[in-house]
Amino acid sequence: MASSGRTFTPAAGYDWLLPLYDPLQRWVLREDTLKRPLVEQAAIRAGQRVLDIGCGTGSVTLLVKRLHPDAHVVGLDPDPKALARAARKAERRGIDVHLERGFSDRLPYQDASFDAVFSSLMFHHLTREEKLATLREVRRVLRPGGSLNLFDFGPPRRWSSRLLAHAFHGAENMRDNVDGRIPSLMSEGGLLRSQELRWRDMFVGTFSYYRAFSPDTPTSTT
Repeated sequence: MASSGRTFTPAAGYDWLLPLYDPLQRWVLREDTLKRPLVEQAAIRAGQRVLDIGCGTGSVTLLVKRLHPDAHVVGLDPDPKALARAARKAERRGIDVHLERGFSDRLPYQDASFDAVFSSLMFHHLTREEKLATLREVRRVLRPGGSLNLFDFGPPRRWSSRLLAHAFHGAENMRDNVDGRIPSLMSEGGLLRSQELRWRDMFVGTFSYYRAFSPDTPTSTT
């Protein structure tokens, strides 16, 4: 899919699957059960600014706002169709979030403008270069001491996940995930205390929760 001369992977992989994306997330991934710990690990406080990159149809964006109504929450995604669906969900539920179109490796925000950044099941779609560019951009827009909270495929822990990981390993963009390289990439992108906090093994694979922090001093753009 192309946007502004660039290609991207739609939230559901293909445009025609988009109407099924939210039901599949709820059924396959028990969406709220899996994603609530991601939000909780950020320890968001009232008045803070939060960014959800690759927000898709807005599941994490809306969850953050529902759990923290006093936070200012922004969702960013390159897919206008997914953003339109997220906007309709927000309107139906009476949740006030700001949704914008853009790419994670070229964030349209000022330096040190967010207290927390989220990424959920988006990172594995990116190439190695896009991953590192995204992490550097996240560091740039995070305020000193702010956190990146990432949920995505992780290293396999059980035999069933290892079988899936073997298949995934043939996909170039998935190798960093299944080989356990996400924390080292976070560090390479300039973030600190990068680590896998926990993992959950599902029949569709192993999912990991990662967290890293921006340095306590502002990033220079000069």
